[in-house]
Amino acid sequence: MTKPFFERPILNSPYSAPTRHHALDDDGQPLNQEPIHGRRRSALITPVPKPKKQRGRARQGSLTLSDERGLSTDSQAYALTSMINEIRGHVASWRALKNPADWGVTPATQRLLQHWRHHEFHGPRPFFCQVEAAETIIWLTEVAARQRQYAHLWRNVEGSNESANPGLLRLALKMATGAGKTTVMAMLIAWQAINAVRSPNVKSFTKGFLIVTPGITIRDRLRVLMPGDPEAYYSKRELVPSDMLFDLGQAKIVLTNYHAFRRRETSDVSKVGRLLLQGRGEAIDTIESEGAMLQRACGELLRLKNVVVINDEAHHCYREKPGADDEETTAAEDREEAKRNAEAARLWISGIEALARKVGVRAVYDLSATPFFLRGSGYLEGTLFPWTVSDFSLIDAIECGIVKLPRVPIADNLPGQEVPLYRNLWEHIGKAMPKKGVGRGGTLDPLSHVFPTQLQTALYALYAHYEKTSEAWERAGIDVPPVFIVVCNNTATSKLVYEWIAGFERQGADGEPEVRNIGHLKMFRNYDENRQRLARPNTLLIDSEQLESGEALDSAFREMAAPEIEQFKRERIERGVDAATASETSDADLLREVMNTVGRKGRLGERIRCVVSVSMLTEGWDANTVTHILGVRAFGTQLLCEQVVGRGLRRQSYELNDEGLFNVEYADILGIPFSFTAEPVVSTPAAPRRTVRVHALRERARLEIEFPRVEGYRFDLPNERITAAFSEDSRLSLTPEIVGPAKVLMAGIVGEQVTLNAEDSFRTMRPSELSFKLAKRLLESRLRDPDGDLPVHLFGQAQRITREWLEGGYLEAKGVPRAAVLYPALAEQAVERIFLACQRAAPGQSRIKAVIDPYNPVGSTRFVNFTTTKDVWETDPGKCQISHVVLDSDWEAELARVLESHPRVLAYVKNQGLGFEVPYRDGAVPRRYLPDFLVQLADGSPEALNLVLETKGFRGSDAQLKAATIENSWVPGVNALGRYGRWAFAEFRDVFAIESAFDQLVNGLIRDAVIA
Repeated sequence: MTKPFFERPILNSPYSAPTRHHALDDDGQPLNQEPIHGRRRSALITPVPKPKKQRGRARQGSLTLSDERGLSTDSQAYALTSMINEIRGHVASWRALKNPADWGVTPATQRLLQHWRHHEFHGPRPFFCQVEAAETIIWLTEVAARQRQYAHLWRNVEGSNESANPGLLRLALKMATGAGKTTVMAMLIAWQAINAVRSPNVKSFTKGFLIVTPGITIRDRLRVLMPGDPEAYYSKRELVPSDMLFDLGQAKIVLTNYHAFRRRETSDVSKVGRLLLQGRGEAIDTIESEGAMLQRACGELLRLKNVVVINDEAHHCYREKPGADDEETTAAEDREEAKRNAEAARLWISGIEALARKVGVRAVYDLSATPFFLRGSGYLEGTLFPWTVSDFSLIDAIECGIVKLPRVPIADNLPGQEVPLYRNLWEHIGKAMPKKGVGRGGTLDPLSHVFPTQLQTALYALYAHYEKTSEAWERAGIDVPPVFIVVCNNTATSKLVYEWIAGFERQGADGEPEVRNIGHLKMFRNYDENRQRLARPNTLLIDSEQLESGEALDSAFREMAAPEIEQFKRERIERGVDAATASETSDADLLREVMNTVGRKGRLGERIRCVVSVSMLTEGWDANTVTHILGVRAFGTQLLCEQVVGRGLRRQSYELNDEGLFNVEYADILGIPFSFTAEPVVSTPAAPRRTVRVHALRERARLEIEFPRVEGYRFDLPNERITAAFSEDSRLSLTPEIVGPAKVLMAGIVGEQVTLNAEDSFRTMRPSELSFKLAKRLLESRLRDPDGDLPVHLFGQAQRITREWLEGGYLEAKGVPRAAVLYPALAEQAVERIFLACQRAAPGQSRIKAVIDPYNPVGSTRFVNFTTTKDVWETDPGKCQISHVVLDSDWEAELARVLESHPRVLAYVKNQGLGFEVPYRDGAVPRRYLPDFLVQLADGSPEALNLVLETKGFRGSDAQLKAATIENSWVPGVNALGRYGRWAFAEFRDVFAIESAFDQLVNGLIRDAVIA
């Protein structure tokens, strides 16, 4: 029997809306059925661990929003997913509107949405889930807030905030780990900031942003949200059109971790000194004021009004439920965890509330894979934040291939066990593990009976599979190792496991350290066979106490890693740290750098194979090379399970296969009761593609090509007489694919059949009526005077030209009524073709003027800089300023060869990463397209000719519009300005005769130059 989920877990492209999903049972487990068509509804289908106390047979439960202890009330139990699904449906309908003018958003928002949805990205392209998350916030802010039919949605959001976050407007986006929350943050910042600059009087937007993270690790990773950072996503990942980057640069962004909200002690006087100063008076208050704390934490934001706050890992930020008893927690560690959660959440939300009192907070955007209340909140742990408005769950991410597929134990050779032992390892070893911190519990011996046998067997079993995975990666040419992580419950346990894995030293009889054991897992050892410490460790121990101790790394590692350390120091200087500070990098900072660069080629952490951690890895660690995870701690909730498992779900490869989907990748998990799915499937690692940097070379500056950035066109047609010159580009073909079926056969179960024919509706329409209506639209939409007046005196000529177009056979109706051309969208396409023919016939090119971008008028090849994994052509140093031509198809290599070998070619460049765009209209919808090549030719004139080259094997109606626009509008419009050189356009339609076609083209241009 086939098992579709395990054989074909990935069903959808990551770049478009999901169209299929796997069938799941009531507990969220996959059924052996064929995929269901349509998108999965948001239903929070996430299995949870069994309750601590249960009677009878253990049963997997589902997430609930209420319980018998009253921790969650009926007010929390309303159908949250119902609101999420309703918003998702409205956003999908809004997204489907083809004309940006119908979106109900600002022009800047229109441009950003079109860019995110349709731009040809040279690097990582935004996933559909990322665009949808940003779209949801945009739709709620710019569309739903102004239309009464959506008022109930805002009432739900505002009501949930009023009860849980009085005075704040929070909107939560639920996105699976690995789905790319950082990109969504960048999108939201760009949308808000650019609109605030371009529409300063609109109250919905701001230029001020406070980004709050739960720790230093994530804070450092989010530096890419600062516009001035060298790796900023806005330019590096092309999230913002180049002409909008200047406006984005006016944003004020502060990046901090929530600990900055803690009001600090302003005096370092000892307790005795404090008492002496106090004398018999009142106690001295030496804690900084709220204003001083805000000045330190928020800085320049205090000069603005109504800023936006973005919370990363937002499940740490909430106000405790007033008047609610906390959950019953029997274990001391559980009570301590609940206390820590409550203190952190209280500090985080209090800081935001203080900022709101000071300058105002327009909105708080919460991003998290698990936006649920934690233990200690007063709510039932795992209750979804009721202000959640978007959901892209883990199962959605798996079905789109965005994350790895987690595998957990489903059977073992231990008889009598209903659940495999390694599914919940802690249940069997917890009582034998150390309870105290290593500092207070003495020195534990990994070789003693303290180390449970079941834990050793689990480590050996998972390590054996790791070895096979590592060998497979080496055979596939992956040049960094896979990573094995162990998540422990406290520092004592983590130290014990770390020493058992990697080896350890103890003080000998002579007082000198001696190596007691070189480690049990060969690939993870930090000592060689001669008991000497390796200069670059294979295993890393991460916990807060070690980071504070200053003993994280030894001098040998520093010496061997000196080049990478210097690189890190240079990077810190680029980010604003002065050289003196960078040269004094502490061991703690260095250790954090090692951890943050695990799996990254050429960085400090590239050779790390194993990471042993207490809790750091639940907080945004984003290595994409994790293949194995072992849990050595209690997992009381599904929330914690998903957080830890999420550390292993980031994909290693983002290359699409021949079906346009990602290949399946897996993460193998022991010791975490994450009941999602399991099946023995062999995963073959994909060989990484070579990454090539495509960039402008300084030594080739003489080959630089500059071009104007055109925003639109201004036409001055004759006032008295207009004519048209129709061509093949003037044709409009109407087919059932475009118009819809015109004939439909209808039948009942019995009785007579009947054929419906749309042509019957237009039988009485005369040809003159058709030309009249098209001429009227041409006059109203294309021929108005500059002051908006209608040139009625030209109507007769407009109708004559329209009739010429109709009678000349340029309108082709194939199986549909000819009168369908009057449908608004098709009528716009028709009059656009007629209008372009009028421009073609207008005497004198000076009547057309290109409108240049006032902020960024000139583009250049010197700014090209991106990376690619596609095949490339290494360019001739005497012909191209750019290092390579990216080969999207074979003909591009042939064209590059022809251009480099032709003596008349002075310089050329492929239009990729260049930013050369030609605006055109597809009916009523404004669009932009990117021609293929720019070439500078010596055609015999004193000034070189700039040639725009386009190659098309198949030429559809859209290609006709593009060619007609650049030939009849862009080229004459730019030439008429006289400031940007001479320009011409040519199109090759036979990709197999490029060389002869180019020779003919150049000879023709030379003849034209001689005649001129």
